[in-house]
Amino acid sequence: MKKIIAILLVVFIISACSNNQVPNPTQTSGLPTPEVNTVTVPDVAVTVNQFFELWNTSDYEGMYAMLAQTSKDAVSEEAFVTLYKDTAAALSLDEVNSGIVSTLVKPASATVGYQVNFKSNLYGDLSRSMEMTLVIENNVWKIQWHEGMILPELTGGNRLASNIQAPARGDINDRNGNTLVTQTQAVALGIIPDQVSWEYEPVLVDTLSGALNLPKNIIRDMYEGAGNNYVALGEITQAGYDARATTFDSYGGLVKNSYTARYYFNGGVAPQVLGYMSLIPAEEIDQYTRLGYARDAQIGRAGVELWGEKYLAGKPAADLYVVKPDGTYDTRLASIDPKAPDTINLTIDKDFQILVQKALYGFTGAIVVMEVDTGRILAMASSPYYDPNVMMQQNYNFQYAYNDIWNDETRPLINRALQGQYPLGSVFKLVTAAAALESGLYTPDSRYECTSQYTELSGFTGDDWTFTRGLPPSGDLNLLEGLMRSCNPWFYHLGYDLYQQKGPTYLSDMARGFGLGSATGIDVLLENAGSINDPTTDGAAVQMGIGQGDMLVTPIQVVDFIAAIANGGTMYKPQIIEKITSINGVVVQSFTPQIRSTLPVSQSTIAALQEGMRLVVEDERGTAHSSFIGMETPIYGKTGTATTSLEDPNSWFAGYTDMNNPDKPDIAIVVIAENAGDGSRYASRIFKRVVQDYILGAPATLYPWEFDFYLTVTPTQEGATQTP
Repeated sequence: MKKIIAILLVVFIISACSNNQVPNPTQTSGLPTPEVNTVTVPDVAVTVNQFFELWNTSDYEGMYAMLAQTSKDAVSEEAFVTLYKDTAAALSLDEVNSGIVSTLVKPASATVGYQVNFKSNLYGDLSRSMEMTLVIENNVWKIQWHEGMILPELTGGNRLASNIQAPARGDINDRNGNTLVTQTQAVALGIIPDQVSWEYEPVLVDTLSGALNLPKNIIRDMYEGAGNNYVALGEITQAGYDARATTFDSYGGLVKNSYTARYYFNGGVAPQVLGYMSLIPAEEIDQYTRLGYARDAQIGRAGVELWGEKYLAGKPAADLYVVKPDGTYDTRLASIDPKAPDTINLTIDKDFQILVQKALYGFTGAIVVMEVDTGRILAMASSPYYDPNVMMQQNYNFQYAYNDIWNDETRPLINRALQGQYPLGSVFKLVTAAAALESGLYTPDSRYECTSQYTELSGFTGDDWTFTRGLPPSGDLNLLEGLMRSCNPWFYHLGYDLYQQKGPTYLSDMARGFGLGSATGIDVLLENAGSINDPTTDGAAVQMGIGQGDMLVTPIQVVDFIAAIANGGTMYKPQIIEKITSINGVVVQSFTPQIRSTLPVSQSTIAALQEGMRLVVEDERGTAHSSFIGMETPIYGKTGTATTSLEDPNSWFAGYTDMNNPDKPDIAIVVIAENAGDGSRYASRIFKRVVQDYILGAPATLYPWEFDFYLTVTPTQEGATQTP
């Protein structure tokens, strides 16, 4: 019975199903057909490598822009950038190189393993392996950042700190080993004039003169009219002060303050050559800390101090620590031992340099002295001078004198021997004469009537110096006598004739061949190139013939070609570094003469130039003859009086000695005294004193404007005969 019921039930169900209608396959339900869009996940490696590249270029702002929003909410851009900068500084970071080790990508996140190699200027290489997590935001991978992604040790708010102990800076010495700059204890000296007992003032000033190596009248000029105000006078070593303490401590008004710092002897021997030091400027702190300097370090800012930084600074002792948020030191990651600095010896002679500087007292200008057969600079003076000691903030006088140096309209920080650019005036006639002799148009015996005025060029009248001074003209002169008399009409004529017959670039090309208008390559010190332009008109050509018009040269360029005339045509590269030695005496670098070119003239032309320069001094008609009367040393030279936009012209004298003494190498000397006037009256006499200083170790004759050695009055042209 149960089986029958079951069979009937099955039949009923089948029957019910067979009565349902089958849907028409063309009918729809009325709902849209679902669309499937496939979204490609960006390449995570591209994002990570971009982040690494920004890190390597220190573009921390760009790195911050790649963070996930949650990370940006947790750290500000300023805090992010500061952390990376501080870490780079603590590491003394040179460069950072990162690379992907592994990747695990999911639809909405990724994990990337990477390795970072930090190359430190102090600590060498430091490597770490880390992971970063990235998330998709607006279909772009963004980085979920935390401090441990820089270094694992920084997790939890830790920071890096570098403890740096720099060694004492290396000395700068002269060629004989005499110290020019060192680290030592010193005393800043100043005066409050109204507190001085004037009955004892002569003794005090006399003692100050000896201590500071300054003439007494210059010291008095420094504090004249200062009343009850403090006036910085200078600095001496502590030992130098102690030797005079009895005198110094006996008088009121003299203010003494001790300090320890970089010390420049004699108030700066060749200060524009040595340069100066200062604290790292705020805008350069990041740069220098990454080089391994402490934030409060002092660095070379000019001259040899700047150029020789890598030698003079040495390498510090340093320790790299992980510092906890509470300021306690946790782990030392790296440590290095110090490396002693090197010592730099210059080619200059300290005692001679001091005398050369004194030879320029009362003038604005420059003197360069160079060995004719080597290019070795024996002295380089630029006036006015400055005291590099007052650039040191430890010095009490810093607060009184520092701003005065920077605000001085005479620009004492400029090295006029290298950076001063001037028209050469009649010294250029040596170049014009060389061009004439090489042209084939003239010989040393070619003659010209040196009248009072040049009138060959229509519309132009050029005065000779004899006309300006009311003297008779020089008359009929051969070419070498034209040099001797510095005859303007002769060289106006040559400038015009060479322009017409040899072309517009002929004379200017010769000038460039003499090294004018281009840097000499002294390298260690900044130099300007000057300019020698091709004349484009008859008038410009005429002016070039006498060294006027559109030309600018530097004293270092002039001394270089003068030395080449002296030695037969070889132009040496001027050099100021004698040697660099390690603390163990190992020579790191030493002086070697370097030939940079030769004068583009024949030996017969050089011999003619030499003869003309000898006549300038030796012949009674020579423009410098009166300056060298009684001097036994053979001198070859050329006067120059270069017109400027100011009332008084620049005073030039360029020349060389011809002693042939193995114990005293022959030297070329160039003197320029800005706006002083007549070259034969001023520059030639300064030249003479420099020669005396070199040979005798002291001056032998007074200047006409001195009433005692280095006790000067203001030079004046009254009663002078101006010759170019």
